[in-house]
Amino acid sequence: MSDYVVVKVLHVLSSTILFGTGVGIAYFTWVASRSRNARHAHFVLSKVVRADWIFTATAGVFQPLTGLYLAHIGGYAMLSHWIVWSMMLFILAGACWLPVVWMQIRMRDIAAAAVDSGTALPSRFWWLFRAWVLLGIPAFSALVVVFYLMVAKPV
Repeated sequence: MSDYVVVKVLHVLSSTILFGTGVGIAYFTWVASRSRNARHAHFVLSKVVRADWIFTATAGVFQPLTGLYLAHIGGYAMLSHWIVWSMMLFILAGACWLPVVWMQIRMRDIAAAAVDSGTALPSRFWWLFRAWVLLGIPAFSALVVVFYLMVAKPV
């Protein structure tokens, strides 16, 4: 089996992990938060923060490395429009993800404090939740377009 095939399989697997983890995290965070139950929110956000560091961060580093290597050994021009756009959109998604991780950590801590004090989730939690959603939309959209560009490789 050639290096190209091995790296391509790893690239596709890591993109699946990156995208799948992101969608799963978004779904479970949304459901747990919308339950308005501080205990549920804390439990899920604790797991989400860990999953983001283990899976999303690892795949997020692996993706551009394997992608650029594939472009190189595949003979693609590094300044091809589809490669440049893919990299810019990937950077946009990452730029949205970094504050989202911080928000998830803050939301987890706020939910823990609400559990400890026996109070409802405070307004600060909901402000962070809305910002989290707003940053998730361009991140998700950017990665969908990256998938298209990787498959179609338009000129």
